[in-house]
Amino acid sequence: MTPRALLSALRDGHDVPPDAVRAFALALGDGSATDAQAGAFAMAVCHRGLSEPARVALTEGMRDSGAVLSWDTDRKVIDKHSTGGVGDAVSLMLAPMLASVGGLVPMISGRGLGHTGGTLDKLEAIPGVRTDLSAPTFRLVAERVGCAIVAPTPDLAPADRRLYAVRDVTGTVRSIDLITASILAKKLAAGLDALVLDVKTGAGAVMQDPQDARRLAQSLVQVANGAGCPTTALITDMDQPVLPAIGNAVEVAAVMQAFARKSGRLVDLCMELGTVLLKAAGIFYTEKGARDALVGVLNDGTALQAFGHMVAEQGGPENFSDRWADYLDIAPGHTVTAPRSGYVSGIDGTALGHLVVGLGGGRQRETDRIDHAVGLSDLVELGHWVNAGAPLAVLHAPDDAACDAVAAAFAITENPPNQNPLIHERIVP
Repeated sequence: MTPRALLSALRDGHDVPPDAVRAFALALGDGSATDAQAGAFAMAVCHRGLSEPARVALTEGMRDSGAVLSWDTDRKVIDKHSTGGVGDAVSLMLAPMLASVGGLVPMISGRGLGHTGGTLDKLEAIPGVRTDLSAPTFRLVAERVGCAIVAPTPDLAPADRRLYAVRDVTGTVRSIDLITASILAKKLAAGLDALVLDVKTGAGAVMQDPQDARRLAQSLVQVANGAGCPTTALITDMDQPVLPAIGNAVEVAAVMQAFARKSGRLVDLCMELGTVLLKAAGIFYTEKGARDALVGVLNDGTALQAFGHMVAEQGGPENFSDRWADYLDIAPGHTVTAPRSGYVSGIDGTALGHLVVGLGGGRQRETDRIDHAVGLSDLVELGHWVNAGAPLAVLHAPDDAACDAVAAAFAITENPPNQNPLIHERIVP
C-alpha cells in the first residue's frame, strides 16, 4: 500500500493493514515520508484511530526505525515509565533498587516540558552529572552499575522524534494511539525483557481524568505485550505530589532524605512498581519475594550505594550519597503560611508545577534553560490539619513574591478530605 493509499484509507475510517502502518513508520524514520504526509497521518489517526494490530505495527515500526539495543548478559533487562506528574522522582530511587536485586535497568528518560518535571533535569541538578552519554558509554555504565539514566541517543526511534514534532504543531498530541506508540517505541528500543508503567491521574497529572488514564494504561499494556514485552501498568494517585517537593535540586534532596527515612509515598510507590516489574520479568517467582528483596536493599543501604555509584559513573561526585547536602545548589527558602486553620483538602499540583516553571525551574519551550536551584519543598500532605500561620511549604526562589500564589494552591476546609489510595488500579494483559 502506498503512503497515499494508506492516508486515504485512514481518512475514510477503514481498517488498514498493519504491514502498511509499519512501513509508513519506517519511512518516517528514514525521511522518505514527507512532512505533509506525516501531518496527514497524525491527523487521520487522531480522528479515526487505529486497530490494536495497527497500533502494535506503528510502535514496532517506530522502534525499528533506528537502533535497537541488545544486551549480552544473564540479567533481565527491565525498566519503568511514568506518564508524568509533579514531585515525581521515582526513577532516581527505583532504578538503583532494581539494579541491587539483580535487574539491569537501562533507563532512557526525558526532560521536563509543561508543568511536570523531567528525570534528566533532576539528575543534572547534581554537579558534573551527564545524561547525554554515547551508546557505548551508556552500555558500559549500565552493565557496570546495573542502572543508568540517560537521554535518548539520536539513532534511537528517529521516527518518533519526527512524528512528535509534527504532532506538536498539528494539535494531535493527545491521541491515545500516538501517545502509546511514542512512549513504547523508545522504551522497547532499549531491548527490554519487561516493563512497568506508572500511569498517573489526579490534580497534578498530565492525564487528570481517571477514565483517560485507564484508556491510556490499557492501550499501553495491550500494545507492549503485543510487541513481545511483558508489561503491567499501575494507575497511581497524583492528587498530591509523590515527594513533598517540586523542582530539580529540591527533589533530589527529597529523594536522598527518603533513602535515609526508608518510608513515605516515594518509597511506597517504588515498592509497588518494583514488585510488579520483578515478578513480570521472572527475577522473582512471587510478589512477596520481590518485595522482601526490595525492602532488604533499601534497609541495608545497598540501593543508596548503587545510586551513588551511578552518579559517579555519569560524572558526578564520588561521595554524593554521603555528602549530598554539600553539593546541591538550592535557592534561599521563604516559608509559605496557611491563611486560616483547617484541613488541607486539596493541592493544585498543576498550578504549583506551572509556578515552578515560571520561576525558571522548568521549560515552556524545549530550548529554555533550567534553573535547578528554584522550587518548593516541605509541602504539607493532603489531609493534614494546619493552624493559621503554620507552614504550608517552603518556596526556594530569589525572593518571596510567589508565596501568595503557592498558598492559593492549597485548599483548606473545616472537614478532612476523602483521599484516594496510592494505587487506583492494576492493568494487566
